[in-house]
Amino acid sequence: MSEPLHRALGLTDDEAAEIERILGRRPNSLELAMYAVMWSEHCSYKSSRLHLRRLPTAGEGVLVGPGENAGVVDVGDGIAVAMRIESHNHPSAIEPYQGAATGVGGILRDIFTMGARPIAVMDPLRFGPLDDPRSRWIAEGVVSGISGYGNSVGVPTVGGEAEFDETYRDNPLVNVFCLGVLPVENLVLGRATGVGNLAVLVGAGTGRDGIGGVSVLASAGFSEGEDESAKRPSVQVGDPFEEKRLIEACLALYDAGLVVGIQDLGGAGLTCATSETASRAGMGMDVDISAVRRREPDMEPFEVMTSESQERMLAIVTPQDLDEVLAVCRKWEVSAGVIGRVTSGGSLRVLDGFGGEVLADIPAASLHDDAPCYDRPRTPPARDAQGDDHVATTEGVDLGEDLLAMLLDTSWVWRQYDHQLFLNTVLGPGSDATLLRLKHPLTGRDTGRGLALTTDGNHRWCSVDPRQGTAMVVAEAVMNLATVGARPVALVNCLNFGNPEHGEVMWQLSEAIDGMAEACRAFAIPVVGGNVSLYNESGGADIAPTPVVGMLGLVDGLDVPPPTTSLVDGSRLILIGDHVAALGGSRWAFERGQRGGPLPPLDLRAHSRVATAVRDLVNGGLVNSVHDVSAGGLGLCLAEMAVRSGVGFNVAGIHGLAELFGESPSRCVVGADPELAGTVLRVCESAGAPTTELGFAGGAHLHVEDLLEVSLTEASSRYHDRLPSALGAGTTQG
Repeated sequence: MSEPLHRALGLTDDEAAEIERILGRRPNSLELAMYAVMWSEHCSYKSSRLHLRRLPTAGEGVLVGPGENAGVVDVGDGIAVAMRIESHNHPSAIEPYQGAATGVGGILRDIFTMGARPIAVMDPLRFGPLDDPRSRWIAEGVVSGISGYGNSVGVPTVGGEAEFDETYRDNPLVNVFCLGVLPVENLVLGRATGVGNLAVLVGAGTGRDGIGGVSVLASAGFSEGEDESAKRPSVQVGDPFEEKRLIEACLALYDAGLVVGIQDLGGAGLTCATSETASRAGMGMDVDISAVRRREPDMEPFEVMTSESQERMLAIVTPQDLDEVLAVCRKWEVSAGVIGRVTSGGSLRVLDGFGGEVLADIPAASLHDDAPCYDRPRTPPARDAQGDDHVATTEGVDLGEDLLAMLLDTSWVWRQYDHQLFLNTVLGPGSDATLLRLKHPLTGRDTGRGLALTTDGNHRWCSVDPRQGTAMVVAEAVMNLATVGARPVALVNCLNFGNPEHGEVMWQLSEAIDGMAEACRAFAIPVVGGNVSLYNESGGADIAPTPVVGMLGLVDGLDVPPPTTSLVDGSRLILIGDHVAALGGSRWAFERGQRGGPLPPLDLRAHSRVATAVRDLVNGGLVNSVHDVSAGGLGLCLAEMAVRSGVGFNVAGIHGLAELFGESPSRCVVGADPELAGTVLRVCESAGAPTTELGFAGGAHLHVEDLLEVSLTEASSRYHDRLPSALGAGTTQG
């Protein structure tokens, strides 16, 4: 007996029954397919919506919060900033190049949908271990896809992360953050207002690539032994040159005031774009499916309505502006044609020609607003009672070798990217945070201020304690912004978790959201948007909980060149923040299979004081190097500063393994000219931030008194050579 169609499409029996109740009849196959993609986990957030409501979303300057294509914040001078983070995890596991490339394309459209010009991309990436051939293949393909699309479309990739860990074997995390700028008056929302207004499909033709991607890929994990080639048609195929023309055409339409509303065609394709724009405005829409330009013959209606072909936008325009809209599109060599009309009554109807056969008739809000919302069971895990005291000794441990093993230069990744397009980049990849000049998007006038960006995540912290671990991730992002002199303004998140049908995963997700909410309230940072990626599992094993945040900060004046993470010979090294000797959740402990807790304590008020001190020191030009202490602890922080500069160090006052490699939050190392060291200490004291004088920068060794001494030459070799040796020249096409 064949499987019922609704189950084959990923709908449960209860969901199918609810659809019948909404319609008052049995749905036809097209209608069922439309519900399947819109009620998928990716589009409906049916397992997470209940919990996401607990995040703080309002704040000073917030123009648009969650629910639109991107969050938008007013940053002054008549300029607004649009920001968004998304995931393309499952497509990238199957087809790394196209999965990553279309992730970039999709996030760009989320930004220019709001009326903004995209000016920067960041890519937080996580792959399986470097000794696994498939993980290396995925990593090379993903990096090549990001560079191939981003470089070609002309938007710089200015930062991100790259981690390699067993938990991501066969299930990489490919998260992409994008930021754009717009004149405040150009803000456009994804709403189909005005009865009789026209829905114009702008951009590429519609094909069979990406059909059902949100339900086939994003709402299911990978089973052991599964043939992934069968899922490849569900991966979209991108064209960056088409996207470039589409960006310019849309921005020209905004500047001319020709767009009433607009929506990109990402997950669920036309079904999503038409239903969301209509339901947000409380309207309906008639869609003429025969008017949709296709690039493949004999496409069925369900294929046209659910295809996720890239580089497409749905613009809502008035009839009187149609000719001018089409003329702008012709100028930019972008295809455009009317495929729908805004109606009253709230129904989304799919027609075979206006006035022709009705192929589907669905309340638009039932696809968008009325999707299921589940309160799934949450089960706290059985706690590992093993603490970290048993590893707080150096007996039998080669600390120098342990430090060398942690060193990994990820510049191989960002060297594939152009990070200087637009000539806005003051500090790019390799810094604790990216720093961009803030220019007016229309005139190009330099405001003299800066935009700071960072993306951060730590699966080890969140594995031990997802609530505190996520709060620590938010706190780390605040500290990263402080290292370039920025105050935090807004945050977006990408919540990467395992199978929500597993009680422990839902507990992790709920706890992580509460930790994020607590930290954001303490720092007065609104969450203006985000993404939830679930079913990240492979072979029945869920990934470690990995919430990733993208944070925006503002620098009020770029008068002083910000310091970098590189040491300056002869500088005094000062630790700002308290030592706490604890290895719970640390990289050192995890790499030895010691995954107990607890995490070191996090005091959000104390963290704010340290961040304020660091920010004041940077903006005052009082320090010549700065690096926050995070993964790998104080030992790795100092080592990275050394190998990035070719300058060694000689420090003391670090007592034991736990102080060396423990990852206590709220700490930062700064370097200062000897004559300014006293001023640095006084600024910190005034801010209420504790300090420890560590020693000085210089010499040909990495020396920690009584704990370790390694050659700077060997440390530099380990740092710079490991990733290129593993991944090659970086030209592999996935």
